[in-house]
Amino acid sequence: MNIAVTDGVVLTPTPFSEGLGVWSRGDGRPGSDTYASYASAAFVPADADFGGCLELQKAEATQKLRYMGQTPILPGVYLRITARLKAVSGNLPSVRIAGWAGTGSDVEVTGLPMLGTSVALTSYGEVAEVSAIVGSGSRGGVDLVWGTEPTYGHFGLDLTGLSGGVVRIDDLRIEDVTGHFLRGMMASVDVRDYGALGDGNTDDSAAFEAADAVADGRQIVVPAGTYRLANSVTLENPVRFEGQLSMPASAILSLTRDFHFPAYLAAFGGDEAQALAKGLQSLLNNADHESFDLCGRRVSLTQPLDVRAAVDNRDTYSQRRVLRNGQLRAEAGSGWDAASVTGTATYAASNPWQLTNVSNIANIEVGSLVTGAGVGREIYVKDKNVGAATITLSQPLSDAVGTQGYTFTRFRYLLDFSGFTKLEKFEIEGVEFQCSELASGILLPPAGTVNVIRSCVFNRPGHRGITSPGDGCQGLLVDHTQFLSAEGDLATQNRQSVAINTNANDVKIRNNRASQFRHFAVVSGAHAVISGNHFFQGDDSGAGIRSAGIVLCLRACNTTITGNYIDNCFIEWTNEREPEPDFTGGFGFAGLSVTGNVMLCSDVAEWFSFLVVKPYGSGHMVNGLNLSGNLFRCVGGTIVRVDRVDTSFAPLNLEAMRRVFVGSNTFHNVELQTENPLQVAHAQNSHASTWVVETGNRLPFGGQTREVQSLVLRSRPRNAGNVSMFVTPYTATEGGSAKDEVHVVWPEPMRGDLTMMVRMDY
Repeated sequence: MNIAVTDGVVLTPTPFSEGLGVWSRGDGRPGSDTYASYASAAFVPADADFGGCLELQKAEATQKLRYMGQTPILPGVYLRITARLKAVSGNLPSVRIAGWAGTGSDVEVTGLPMLGTSVALTSYGEVAEVSAIVGSGSRGGVDLVWGTEPTYGHFGLDLTGLSGGVVRIDDLRIEDVTGHFLRGMMASVDVRDYGALGDGNTDDSAAFEAADAVADGRQIVVPAGTYRLANSVTLENPVRFEGQLSMPASAILSLTRDFHFPAYLAAFGGDEAQALAKGLQSLLNNADHESFDLCGRRVSLTQPLDVRAAVDNRDTYSQRRVLRNGQLRAEAGSGWDAASVTGTATYAASNPWQLTNVSNIANIEVGSLVTGAGVGREIYVKDKNVGAATITLSQPLSDAVGTQGYTFTRFRYLLDFSGFTKLEKFEIEGVEFQCSELASGILLPPAGTVNVIRSCVFNRPGHRGITSPGDGCQGLLVDHTQFLSAEGDLATQNRQSVAINTNANDVKIRNNRASQFRHFAVVSGAHAVISGNHFFQGDDSGAGIRSAGIVLCLRACNTTITGNYIDNCFIEWTNEREPEPDFTGGFGFAGLSVTGNVMLCSDVAEWFSFLVVKPYGSGHMVNGLNLSGNLFRCVGGTIVRVDRVDTSFAPLNLEAMRRVFVGSNTFHNVELQTENPLQVAHAQNSHASTWVVETGNRLPFGGQTREVQSLVLRSRPRNAGNVSMFVTPYTATEGGSAKDEVHVVWPEPMRGDLTMMVRMDY
């Protein structure tokens, strides 16, 4: 920038040859004395060094020379005043550039520096040059910092020191030197100015760091080209990429002022997968940020993103980090093809977490789903030891003792964390997983606590939404997330996708929505809280089969299921994680609370039930169940009961039931409205010494009459002579072939009415 060129501003004073009437002996203001008729000043037309010049004898202590023209002072513009002169005779003076600052109507601005550096003349005939730079900003090299208040100045020079000497002064120059300060004035730093070549071969790491070191808040500019950074680079200032970077997988790029996906996308030339990988790599290696923001962008992936491979310098991480606000989309490609490997292995109940003597183990991938005879639902390969030919399982098998064939199927996930040894407190928030029926969603690490998935969407996963292959689900929080199946048009029994599985304790699954999976949640750990969810799994087949929405795989589950909308599916409670499933001790099926849920079914077989207990071995009982405050409704038909025992392997031991509370529920189109304790009203219309009181199969799980909690006579007991007999009967429980009757025994034949409360437990 040069205002003399761009704006046509005249800066240089008129030459002395045009007269001395515009040259003041004072500050240059109008009315001050000039050199036009000054006896000690004259114009010399032909000096050997200057051509035309002013010859002046110093007669005052400070001999002033000021141009009376107003030189404009503009913010951001820097002017250099230059004077050339030589001593001719007499005493040798000193010389300095000087000025006067004014603003409108010739008002002086005081308190500003007006004098440049003084230079002494040391010989006769030798040309000396003095200069000073004036401007609004305090920058290096600016002599007279005037700020923005002055609007013009009168400039010239002062002769100081001994008087009597004669000097000749060349025409003064005033020029715009703003260009000298442009580098410091510009809001950017170009990496090429610090040695970056951008040829794709030279290591430009040092140049990037040098540019960052001097940027001081200014934006770093990376011009067009390919810049190879062979080492990790941290940029503490904003950066704009016109060119792109090339980095090895192990090198970390930390953009601390632009730590978001669009910046990394620009850095890596639009390669979305690499940009996301590098962003996550920096997130798990940099303490400056707790989150990596996708900024609403969609990231298209043609193969799984192996997060451990992206962060190859560590296999554990325990500080809170967040990936948020965007979409991950699976694009068509072979990278999503599931790999299926078969092999034989040996399983022993004494070593329930391992398969040994595994054939073909080198081809079996960690994170694979294990299937085979006696293998429960959602069991995965947590780890493997090729040398020892062993596989560590995510859960024990249920009935697979011995040697047999297994199939190991490895699904492909948009985000795969299985390579970490441990990952804790990692959160994914506001991310949509567009699985496109190709990919699954997230494969959790094998170990870790309190990982979080919040406000996400898993859209049309090919096989799974969230998979835990180990204990990385300890304390897992899954909140406000949608799971949208790709299998909605299939009959329930033909679906195979699962929204969530967990293995460890203390899982919280809250306020989510899931549609038409085979299972919403397969929960293997204890102490889970499942609340506020809406999951539905119906289909269009008449009197159709329904699958479990929630599968509880531990008998002592200590789990709360409350406030959910459970639609055309049911809760299945099993002990399928026990290699020796027969009951030998412990609490039995214990610690389940199912309260305040809305449970709806439609067009189902009449034997459908909302709570199914499925013992995998004999001798089991329910010991601690609260089923209360729920609404059970069947639309388009009726169902027999809301609770049922699946006896595919074994029945429950009804004689050992403990602490079962079923009550305060609402039933619509349910034939047998079960309760415990059960209130039974009995009318004995004929005289009998033993009244047989039937429970009508309304005790939970077809239970037996174990206890009579109370008995109230509702009319007078009368003998055969119609005489009231105020005697007390006693009760005999477990009457009848099904042991579901209570016999009320009188001392003589009686008739009347009673109400009793009957329990099927102790």
